Amino acid sequence: MKFPLYWIDAFTDRAFHGNPAGVVPLDTWPEAALMQRIAFENGLAETAFFVRTGPDRFHLRWFTPELEMDLCGHAVLYLRGEITA
Repeated sequence: MKFPLYWIDAFTDRAFHGNPAGVVPLDTWPEAALMQRIAFENGLAETAFFVRTGPDRFHLRWFTPELEMDLCGHAVLYLRGEITA
């Protein structure tokens, strides 16, 4: 099973600066345990997963290497600026 992964650097316009996060677009939700393992493997502070639910709507989930989070702001900034364009 393969998923695309975008490594983003938020709050900067230069590579290897800012606040890094992983962003993984999905067609459907896999098991939470799999998303947790992906986040752990990435080794980033947060990895965001999203499923498009409408033309301009997404369902989002965020994982750290240890647990699922309620919010990850810098990954949301990426979605707003790149994925929805």
